[in-house]
Amino acid sequence: MINKSKIWTIIQHEYLLKVKSKGFIIGTFLAPIGIVALIAFSASMMIMFKDTTERKLAIIDDTNMIGTMLAEVDTTKYYLSDETSKALKDKIIKQEIDGFVHIPSNIIEKGEVEVFSEGGGGIGFVSSLENNLSKIVRRERMKVMNADEEMIRLVESGVEVTTQKVTEEGTQHDNTQGMAYIGYILGFIIYFLVFLYGGLVSRAVVEEKANRIIEVIASSAKPFEIMLGKVVGIGMVGLSQIAVWIVLTSILVLSLGSIIGAFIEIDPNTLANGMSGQMAMQQAQDAKVAEIMSNVPQIDIGLIIGFIFFFITGYFIYASLFAAVGSAVDNEQDAGQLQMPLTIPIMIPIFMIQPIMENPDSTIASVASLFPFFTPILMIVRLASTQVPAWEIILAVLLQILTFVAALWVAGRIYRIGILMTGKKPKLTDLIKWIKM
Repeated sequence: MINKSKIWTIIQHEYLLKVKSKGFIIGTFLAPIGIVALIAFSASMMIMFKDTTERKLAIIDDTNMIGTMLAEVDTTKYYLSDETSKALKDKIIKQEIDGFVHIPSNIIEKGEVEVFSEGGGGIGFVSSLENNLSKIVRRERMKVMNADEEMIRLVESGVEVTTQKVTEEGTQHDNTQGMAYIGYILGFIIYFLVFLYGGLVSRAVVEEKANRIIEVIASSAKPFEIMLGKVVGIGMVGLSQIAVWIVLTSILVLSLGSIIGAFIEIDPNTLANGMSGQMAMQQAQDAKVAEIMSNVPQIDIGLIIGFIFFFITGYFIYASLFAAVGSAVDNEQDAGQLQMPLTIPIMIPIFMIQPIMENPDSTIASVASLFPFFTPILMIVRLASTQVPAWEIILAVLLQILTFVAALWVAGRIYRIGILMTGKKPKLTDLIKWIKM
């Protein structure tokens, strides 16, 4: 019989030990802020340096028109040259110029140009030139077809797609792209936490075994009780961290108005119309917040419940197996080698997230999200990205529970033998023998 009181004692010990640590406190309260700051910094860098380059290109223009337009786009990137191609190539070799672009006379018909440089230059070097030339050539092609300015403006305006979700209550805005990225974030969080806390379980077992503490604990509790207590205790640490992150995120969202207000400039015309600065600021802030919040994906309670469930089941599956591996070795180096077969199934779903975001209803997405070792990450991505059939969700839940029970049983068989064995590094074949014993 399993002694529940002993398991609870071990759970409390593991939970309090981890929660009181500096690493947990720093990671719990500073990590969300750091992640938000990192995302904001990365996004701002992408915006600031999109299609930028330090190189300046000379232009040989056979059309006597396109090159002039290109040079007028950005004089810091392009300038017209009347020198020959050979002369400019010599200058490139001598590093007197960065390079040059040759615009042929048939660019309108063929849409091809050549760029000559010493090589390299980064992505922005080519992409900025392609974007600038494409806009110019597109307009000139329409002019050749006798399109007037109104027609050109109409063609260049493009199309904006908005999606509407149809429900029994009516229609509502459906931010498909936003929810797909929410799914990516949630899936990555599950991957990160499962990997992190699964590793903590293994490390805790290895440390106690190396310090001979486990022999003392094993004298008063069964190996299975010890293992289950560790897995549950450290799992509760992960849930506590998620709860704090949710609260901090909610506070950040509620503070959005004040943050935006600090960056809003008041329209001088508003003050001229007799509106006070405070009132103008409040109206501008309210309007800006309303605009931003209308584009923020609305996360329903079902997705939150799914996230918690798949995190818990995914964690328990992997943490049980990590505990088993930790019990079989005497040091972390050996544990790392035996954990390789476990880390591969955690990492594979990360590489599958992008194609599943693109087509969450595909057969591959359905099958992969039902594979128990992939389910925690991939199913939450699908739940956020599309309407997953009810039978798939039910089947995924059942398979997760069954896999957890099987993982717990397998881990328990290994743990009961490995926890008291020292001096010999086991092989995978040894672990299989322990399971069969």
